Amino acid sequence: MNEGAKLSSVTSSGKVRTKKNIFNYLGPALITSALVLGPGSVTLSSKIGAIYGSQLVWTLVLAVVLMMVYTEMSTRIGIAAKSSFIEVIKKKWGFVAGLLIGIGAFLVTASFQAGNAIGTGIAVSTVTNLNPTVWIDIFTLLSIALLFAKQFYQILEKLMLVLVVIMLLAFLITVILVQPSLVDIFKGFIPTIPQGSTGLIIALFATSFSIVGALYQSYLVKEKGWTISDAGSGRKESFLGIFLLGFISFLIMITAATILKPQGLIVNDATEMGLALEPLFGGWSTFVFMLGLFGASFSSLMGNATIGGSLLADGVGVGNNLSNMKVKFLIILVMLFGSVIGIVFGSAPLNLIIFAQAVTIFVVPFIAISILVVANDEKVMGELKNKMLSNVLGIIGLLVLFYLAFNNVKNIFFS
Repeated sequence: MNEGAKLSSVTSSGKVRTKKNIFNYLGPALITSALVLGPGSVTLSSKIGAIYGSQLVWTLVLAVVLMMVYTEMSTRIGIAAKSSFIEVIKKKWGFVAGLLIGIGAFLVTASFQAGNAIGTGIAVSTVTNLNPTVWIDIFTLLSIALLFAKQFYQILEKLMLVLVVIMLLAFLITVILVQPSLVDIFKGFIPTIPQGSTGLIIALFATSFSIVGALYQSYLVKEKGWTISDAGSGRKESFLGIFLLGFISFLIMITAATILKPQGLIVNDATEMGLALEPLFGGWSTFVFMLGLFGASFSSLMGNATIGGSLLADGVGVGNNLSNMKVKFLIILVMLFGSVIGIVFGSAPLNLIIFAQAVTIFVVPFIAISILVVANDEKVMGELKNKMLSNVLGIIGLLVLFYLAFNNVKNIFFS
């Protein structure tokens, strides 16, 4: 019996609801998209729009498509595999290979956690006029408290849904206010590479196409408890969740293209985007944008730490379930690291960013190769094994990651 027939029989027997609205499909990929769309992504989308208008919309579309491909692969892996992804890798390639993925994911997420903490503090302090450090402390403690709540995954899922809706509404309202040119938007889907834009294109791919985030999808699927009967809705959920990631980034880019580019303003910080709108729309527009920034920052503050702590725990062999106390401890470690760095330095130190980039050079392509190999392993995947289209797009994504790694090598060691 093929997959479609199986899903059909499950549906007809009443094990799966026949009536589903858009929110019924959102779960693991919603968390993935929320944690990928952090303050860095908001800043970058704003900056690209401010400098190049809507010319680089096509790059965002491509990055999101590749993110969809790897997230959907991880969804199928999470459903099909009897054990976690890292445990599968340990069985295939040995303990060291799994440990490398766990440590690499931990180092990358910990290194960029400071930006999430700072973004959360600044977004709220801009509206309240209180010191950002106070809000960093408050939201870090709130994150730790949520981690110890019963049914943490269910709370995380609902929290991310709320934060994504906040981001979506905030940035959608902003776009409606600025009234962009539809003609310019459609022109942006035609691939062009404006002079001097290569660095920002690379950065956009690096932030929107997060292979570590895509990998964690397989863990979230297991936390959700999905089985083979959920494969069809799981694929839709993967595409829909990551689409929201791209759509919110698109809204931010278009807003900047419409308002900031004509003024010649260049965004270096996400807060500058909100403040730049104030002369046109008053404090209300700034408030709306900062609400979106808060959603992006706090969702990444929670989600980024969850990825780093969970994957390290699985890598060293102490478990991966979010109810596991050792996993919780390592998640807290990532949270505290980011908050301390944010409070002490006020921003992520350059050496820390370079270190994270250096780790990414080696770990990210290896993770992508691992996902492709596992997704093509019939013993693990069964009928959910990769089809031709997934492999073609997966290889394209892998080539993009190798190019990003090559650029990191060049920038770190030869610039």
